[in-house]
Amino acid sequence: MANEPLQLNLGSLRSAMSLTLHTHHASRIWHGRAPAEGRPGIIGLNGYISAMNKMKRGAEQDDPYSDWWMLRIEEKLADTKGRLQTLREQVDQALSDVPPALSLGENMNVQPVKLPLFVNAQLGFMAVYLLADYDDLARKLILAHHTALIDRSTLERWLNDGAHALRSLFSLAQQYRFSGTTRDDFAAKNAAARAAQEKFGELPQDVLEGTRRSRFAPPVARRGNRPEAPAADAPEPSLADGAVDTTAQDEDAKA
Repeated sequence: MANEPLQLNLGSLRSAMSLTLHTHHASRIWHGRAPAEGRPGIIGLNGYISAMNKMKRGAEQDDPYSDWWMLRIEEKLADTKGRLQTLREQVDQALSDVPPALSLGENMNVQPVKLPLFVNAQLGFMAVYLLADYDDLARKLILAHHTALIDRSTLERWLNDGAHALRSLFSLAQQYRFSGTTRDDFAAKNAAARAAQEKFGELPQDVLEGTRRSRFAPPVARRGNRPEAPAADAPEPSLADGAVDTTAQDEDAKA
């Protein structure tokens, strides 16, 4: 009929993405660090993105602890970005000592690694950008050392400072756990809320009330339409995994 609305069965949006890395230093951060004597293992970028996806689903479920974790990660991302920016300024200062008569081109790997990306959380993308920034920073550091602008100890110190900043971010994300509660549980002061408080601690009041959330927090799903809750303690992906196995969807457009 002419007056009947047109039904469009549209699927989710998809886009192909990949990350190209030129240095072993960035590649090691992608894969993570295996446990060794005296130090625990740290997830890589793939494990971090998996944690961000769980965190986002938890926030959709109205889990106040997931919202609190998103705020903590967002703050840590800003801190990590600032640390890398400080290193970049130091490297740029070193490279500025090149005499005008000498032209230095970019040192690009003749066989870089190209890694597919399927990311479902904005806080995941922000870490991807930081790893790409660190890869570029490492290339410049190696060039500065090769051209005698910095010594070996400075090269290693600055590379380690950047790697430590990223691993500190991933280590924080590794601690996230889904509480299994909602704000309704806390309003009712039921057993689930009491158990969560005992296990995870008290929350800031504005986070508990939902008045303070991450700028990338997803809309809270209506009851009955909420996605499946994330597993509380699901195993992280293998540190040897080469790709981030998550899905990019246009769910944020669904207000």
